[in-house]
Amino acid sequence: MLSDIEIARNSVIRNISLIAAELGLQEDDYELYGKYKAKLAKVNAPRKGKLILVTAMTPTKQGDGKTTISIGLADGLHKIGKKAVLALREPSLGPVFGMKGGATGGGYSQIVPMEDINLHFTGDFHAITSANNLLCALIDNHLQQGNSLGIDPRTITFKRCLDMNDRSLRDVVIGMGGKANGVVREDHFCITVASEVMAVFCLATSLEDLEEHLGNITVAHTYDKREVKAHDLKAQGAMTVLLKEAFRPNLVQTLEGTPAIVHGGPFANIAHGCNSVSATDTALRLGDYVVTEAGFGSDLGAEKFLDIKCRKADLAPDCAVLVVTIKAMKLHGNGDVKTGFANVKKHYDNLHNTFGLNVIVNLNRFGNDTEEEVALYRQLCAENKMPCAISTGFVDGGQGCIELAEKVVQEAEKKCQAQYLYDLSDPIEEKINKIARKCYGADGAVFPLSVLKKLESLAPEYTSYPVCIAKTQYSFSDDPKLLNVPTDFKINVRDIEVKSGSGFIVAYLGDIITMPGLPKVPNAEAIKLVDGETVGLF
Repeated sequence: MLSDIEIARNSVIRNISLIAAELGLQEDDYELYGKYKAKLAKVNAPRKGKLILVTAMTPTKQGDGKTTISIGLADGLHKIGKKAVLALREPSLGPVFGMKGGATGGGYSQIVPMEDINLHFTGDFHAITSANNLLCALIDNHLQQGNSLGIDPRTITFKRCLDMNDRSLRDVVIGMGGKANGVVREDHFCITVASEVMAVFCLATSLEDLEEHLGNITVAHTYDKREVKAHDLKAQGAMTVLLKEAFRPNLVQTLEGTPAIVHGGPFANIAHGCNSVSATDTALRLGDYVVTEAGFGSDLGAEKFLDIKCRKADLAPDCAVLVVTIKAMKLHGNGDVKTGFANVKKHYDNLHNTFGLNVIVNLNRFGNDTEEEVALYRQLCAENKMPCAISTGFVDGGQGCIELAEKVVQEAEKKCQAQYLYDLSDPIEEKINKIARKCYGADGAVFPLSVLKKLESLAPEYTSYPVCIAKTQYSFSDDPKLLNVPTDFKINVRDIEVKSGSGFIVAYLGDIITMPGLPKVPNAEAIKLVDGETVGLF
């Protein structure tokens, strides 16, 4: 069987200007990045598309093909005569060279050019990393040049970033080597996709909005406990200049020529897990059906998509697709599909009853799934009155997702009233408790004294922020070993952090970290050039 990269290379890719023309774009509406990529200008047409949110059950460590199904669904919609546009996140180099792989789909449901998108693409992540680290350099230069703002170096919370898994950079000491090398202090790195600059970038609605929110980033406190923000260091202008070109959404295509707008890429376990507002907004102005995904399960990406992104951008899904696999059901059922189906039911309940969405449960069928297992899946969906479909997009591309596409069209036509888990007027502690109880099935949240003190000291303007939960993706709880649908548990809030630029509060649960490490055998070991061509890239 051909690898993903071999399938991509053997496919005929159309010039991106042809894809743009089919969307109704003129030459002045985009800028070419070679033959197969383009940066889009702002589209001034009204929003017209129906928004389809793709999420998943609690995944296995290898993932369960949510991006593959998103791409296959868009191709399936195209095959049944619908003007479909994909709106996806960009891959991070961390998982590309680590364990999970890229984010361009797989098999015959891919976006292309696959190599470019998975590696440097149009340089967006490099620009975000540079803007982030410029702010860090300005902070340390301010300390070195006399510290007129009175910044207490012990309170600096803004981290440097790097788009690579590198555990050795989680906690470092900088400024060593004498006075000329700066002020000695403890510092930290996060992966670029977990940075606040990435979050601001993805939630901004315009360059003006981007600059304003970059300036609002809190970087430290003074000795007399006043907040120091990026605009106090006059950093926001230069940061915006670095991000100007990156802020324009990227247009690429699927193997079958369906338009794909790929832009931004925060992780859903440690950030808000959705592609950029500008990309989704652009897609809704160009297509009749927009397929977007939110990272990991309904407890992570989908919850943040609704409670953070939809509030910010005035969005509401017209229906949701819940991607499931026999493999994941067996994992949660200790080998038994029927037992593991409880995890599917919980995610369906989250989406349908808690968030108020019309939902289609979709089995991403693998070659080793037996007919008996597939029949049991359909039976369980029928018994629980869940609309369902089966897809084989990996093997069959859009043709293998036609059943799903037809059911999406049916469900998207029905009335659907998306709702939030909490009100912005709720106290932060109550917001976290509502997420824990309603979405995770927990008995509530446990707050140590240090977190309670932080909550008590929050400035009034921050208490109305939404909450971004950072937790493991492998469980509804904060313990990755608690599989299926755990009961009689509480979540443990280790820390909270105000993200005044992106406009939300992060609550860190359990042992979650913002700079992952590489596995024992990273993907990087298999990737190399042979006769000028990349091999080993999936």
